[in-house]
Amino acid sequence: MGVLAWLKSQFILQLLIGFVFVVSGLIINFIQLCSCVIWPVNQRLYRRINTRLSYSLWSQLVMLLEWWSGTECTLYTDHATVDKFGKEHVIITLNHNFEIDFLCGWTMCERYGVLGSSKVLAKHELLKVPLIGWTWYFLEIVFCKRKWEEDRETVFKGLRQLRDYPEYMWFLLYCEGTRFTQKKHQISMQVAESKGLPKLKYHLLPRTKGFTTTMQCLKGTVKAVYDVTLNFKDKENPTLLGIVSGKKYRADMCVRRFPVEEIPDDEKECADWLHKLYQEKDALQELYEKEGRFPGPTIKPKRRLWTLLNFLFWATLLLSPLINFAWDVFISGSPLLIVGFLLFLIIASVAVRRLIGVTEVKKTGSSYGNTEAKKEN
Repeated sequence: MGVLAWLKSQFILQLLIGFVFVVSGLIINFIQLCSCVIWPVNQRLYRRINTRLSYSLWSQLVMLLEWWSGTECTLYTDHATVDKFGKEHVIITLNHNFEIDFLCGWTMCERYGVLGSSKVLAKHELLKVPLIGWTWYFLEIVFCKRKWEEDRETVFKGLRQLRDYPEYMWFLLYCEGTRFTQKKHQISMQVAESKGLPKLKYHLLPRTKGFTTTMQCLKGTVKAVYDVTLNFKDKENPTLLGIVSGKKYRADMCVRRFPVEEIPDDEKECADWLHKLYQEKDALQELYEKEGRFPGPTIKPKRRLWTLLNFLFWATLLLSPLINFAWDVFISGSPLLIVGFLLFLIIASVAVRRLIGVTEVKKTGSSYGNTEAKKEN
């Protein structure tokens, strides 16, 4: 295990994994672009194709979590709830505290067969991010600028378009709107005090507009809301860079299922319901801080081989010609070719690091606390 851990920490292996992800992603994006000709003829077929293409890309990141780092994910829920996983359209509410919270969500999506069709209400800036934003665009992800006056028409149109989606989807909502930091929390609690709302200790005040709008637009399609509260053993603060380096984490996820019939249709009452939900989530986090676990029974869903096999397929396809080319370059003895290849490696490493940087908490920009941001609630 010592040798294996050492190998995982080597930059060259991490770079090769990044190379496979980036190049396979560009190939997938190109195929997705070509698939657009199908949309006017058969939207259902277009969606099924792009669901599987998206799975082929996202499952590589899940592979890093499950097989490369060996991170364990434990569910705190009952079997009646788990039996419904992957068999209904749902909205997921997840706390936004960690760099890899989306990966923990994706690994559950993968294990229950909905990774390729998973959705999210994403910030518009991500649309410009290569691979991630481009893949989401073809997957009909709803992008918003966090300014309701500008987002209203786009969000309503995008959500309503998903009503007849042919694959079961888990629609992820980060209701806090941005990742938790102490500065944002201080601002958020000032807003809570001004509105007469109970203060939260471990969460930001939820922005209700996205949740109530999603509930309204997907009414009749979505069957339940899965509330997920995530934390990590030993108070660790995991990072994507840690996952890439092979570091193992232990994630605990408390999952509660709420049938849509229990959630008020009225917008104000629905918003009040969401505030109450986050007060309950805060209590769950308080309990975890004290006892190191969430209440209730535990379930450990098994990881599947598909993520590993998918990565091995792309690695075999892309690394063989790369290694052969690198060998030919170095035995050629040409200084120009060697320098050019080394320059390519440097550019590739920077590109991979920039993609990782998108997830880092300290680099996630936000307008949280601005007058416009406050109006969204």
